[in-house]
Amino acid sequence: MKKLFLIILLAAGVVACSDDLSDVNVDTKSPTEVPADVLFSNATKGLVDQMVSTNVNRGIFKLVAQYWTETTYTDEANYNLVERNINGAQWTILYRDVLKDLDEAAMILSENPDASLSEAQIQNQLAMIEVLQVFTWHVLVDTFGDIPYTEALDLENGTPVYDDDAAIYADLVNRLDGAIAQLDAGSAGFTGGADYLYNGDAGQWSKFANSLKLRLALRYANVDDAKASQMATEAIEAGVFESHADNAAMQYEASAPNTNPIWTDLVQSGRADFVAANTIVDAMNERDDPRRDDYFAENLGEGVYEGGTYGATGNTQSNSTIYSERLEDPTLEGVLLDYTEVEFLIAEAAARGYVSEDAEAHYNEAVTSSIIYWGGTEAEADTYLAQPEVAYDEANWVERIGVQKWIALYNRGFEAWSTWRKLDVPELPNAAQSGLPVPLRFTYPASEATLNSDNWAAASSAIGGDEQQTPVFWDVN
Repeated sequence: MKKLFLIILLAAGVVACSDDLSDVNVDTKSPTEVPADVLFSNATKGLVDQMVSTNVNRGIFKLVAQYWTETTYTDEANYNLVERNINGAQWTILYRDVLKDLDEAAMILSENPDASLSEAQIQNQLAMIEVLQVFTWHVLVDTFGDIPYTEALDLENGTPVYDDDAAIYADLVNRLDGAIAQLDAGSAGFTGGADYLYNGDAGQWSKFANSLKLRLALRYANVDDAKASQMATEAIEAGVFESHADNAAMQYEASAPNTNPIWTDLVQSGRADFVAANTIVDAMNERDDPRRDDYFAENLGEGVYEGGTYGATGNTQSNSTIYSERLEDPTLEGVLLDYTEVEFLIAEAAARGYVSEDAEAHYNEAVTSSIIYWGGTEAEADTYLAQPEVAYDEANWVERIGVQKWIALYNRGFEAWSTWRKLDVPELPNAAQSGLPVPLRFTYPASEATLNSDNWAAASSAIGGDEQQTPVFWDVN
């Protein structure tokens, strides 16, 4: 009885101290309301991490572009996307972790803006969100083709329809134009460290948006010359990247969990089963490329580089490894779009007759800027460009731009793969073990066939089959 009385007394005391127990079940580590700037930061990091990652479960674009190959487990180098659900990871991360966060941030700014912000700053923040959304949507289209778009971010709709990839692109161009017009360089954007790319500098965001527009313009090059020409002209006249200081890049830190994912995937994890692919090593050896010691380790001796047969079993550490000092740096920046790419895009636009720029001058600047970015010198670039097989050739501009851009995009596998699909150079062999050619797209995640089966079936039929060799709309060669 004494024990029962004591329990009753203690319970009464608790109730007396607090009649409101509504906070007992609140998880303080999982907030239900998140500020717009936090969502924007999280989405930015999620996007850059995914574009940079070399994790075989989610980011195999350096393998797809045949920069790297594997020594032990060769499924990914043989274009097996299903075993590790690699296509599903690309899909889920970009939809859930990037686009949904950006969508929520825009909703908060529109419906419940921070009273301390000026209207101009709010509009800049909304425009920055829009630029990142356009970037992410275009990556999804370039990966899969037709995708859920108009109904995709409605959480109450578990079976969104798929939209036509060309129609999505057309809408993205309009959205990007709107964001460009909305950005006000005289006002701030996301500040206080929330903007990992430009720290709230709206002028820099304008250059990024215009440079992205230039990229999208050249995606249209083989399907709509008039549109490509107009977009390229508008983007260049409005102001694109002028140096690597303008790059859309996120600076990583020296300590986990904010290190570059490449360091996490290779160094921290202790992986040693990647080697340089013979595809790129042979191309660089043939041209005595000065970037080889920055791209690859010199584990075979100074100045000696040998690539493993792409997709083959039996590749060993007697091949050149990819563990160069530059790639092992945990603080290596993660790049979404850079000055070198922009210079190649201007050179291509000029070669196609879209703009009056000097194609050769921009080609030379693209190659030079890449060599210098990777630690080389202008003298090395001049020597490299003087070689007959490297020097700009107006009659063979597709081959020259295609090969040199592919080499320069070494640390940006997704864009290298996309550029290869459009220009069809260099020649990339079929994977040695599976015999499969380079994918023209990723197949849809298996979850779509089970959870959104009717719309998946309709989309698969519309694109000509849910196959790796079904091209996206702009890949017509």
